[in-house]
Amino acid sequence: MTSPLRGWPSLTAASLVTVVLASTSAHAIGDGGVNGSTDSQGGISASARSRIKVAQVSGPTGGKRGALSSVDVNWKPPPCWYEPVFTPAQLKNFSETNGNGDVALRQGWQGTRLWTDHFKDEQTAANYFAAPSTVPGYKDYNLGKDGYFWRGVAPHIDEVDDTSLCGRLMFWQNAGEIPDVPNAPTSKTLAEYAYDKVKVPETEVQLKPTAKSTVNLPTWVWLDKGTFQEVKVRAELPNTALWAETTAKPVALHLDPGTPDATAYPASGDCTINEDGSIGTPYTAGRAAEGPPCGITYLRATDGSPYQLKASVTWQITWQGSDGTGGDLPNGTFDTTQGINVQEIQAVNR
Repeated sequence: MTSPLRGWPSLTAASLVTVVLASTSAHAIGDGGVNGSTDSQGGISASARSRIKVAQVSGPTGGKRGALSSVDVNWKPPPCWYEPVFTPAQLKNFSETNGNGDVALRQGWQGTRLWTDHFKDEQTAANYFAAPSTVPGYKDYNLGKDGYFWRGVAPHIDEVDDTSLCGRLMFWQNAGEIPDVPNAPTSKTLAEYAYDKVKVPETEVQLKPTAKSTVNLPTWVWLDKGTFQEVKVRAELPNTALWAETTAKPVALHLDPGTPDATAYPASGDCTINEDGSIGTPYTAGRAAEGPPCGITYLRATDGSPYQLKASVTWQITWQGSDGTGGDLPNGTFDTTQGINVQEIQAVNR
């Protein structure tokens, strides 16, 4: 049996800090080298950053937009998973010309010798954060074989609380195969990763009256059809057949008048978004005293500072994946706030 890699210290508290710092200091440009991207030094990069590519395929792209907040405060996307990083030729080039980077989510190797010992000269390496505790080395970087070396990645490494998650030392997988290991990527992984990449529009609701509302008279709220549209993003993991499309569909508008001295229509404050994207009913002359399908009646006038009317749109999130899977993810919300002044006049021409 070959000896462990030279240069690795025992995993004391001090060496653990060193390993973590080496891992988090690595960086990547573009897709991190999977498709030939280079780092700032002109070489392939080993990094904990994900190579997943996300693109919006439908929905509005202009104007002010923002990310969704999940209505399930306990739900989070997966903290980490494994991805293909190097072909044999790329790893050879990186190991023999650079060698600075992280070979696992928390294991940082510095210097070419440590890379070449394990991936070129078949020396056994310590596998500190995953079982088994040691792993056999590779001969000549697996040159001539068709496949990729995989490693753990994390969008936010500081959020990976469990040191055993995705901590396996970089390992080989034949082309066209997904590793049979815990935390291997799936279509759902990509869908969940894309969740916070969905950008939805900030939209001020239309009001009548427009300048000031009046105490005890309804303020009508509506949006014309087509204002809200589905937003779909596609996430793909390079050098695998995995992809997923995550779709956000607006389904409801919730009105918070910004004061307890108000009545909402409907009473819940939830206005349904119609299939054509419209909300409520536009105000027409002669309906000033009617209760609108969507709106607010303020019961007290403002005194120098406007009420902050918050319009919160609920977006239903679904996904479909490359392997025929699909389903629902937690609904998301996006809030827009606008100031409303309310006057103390009981009768007004509209």
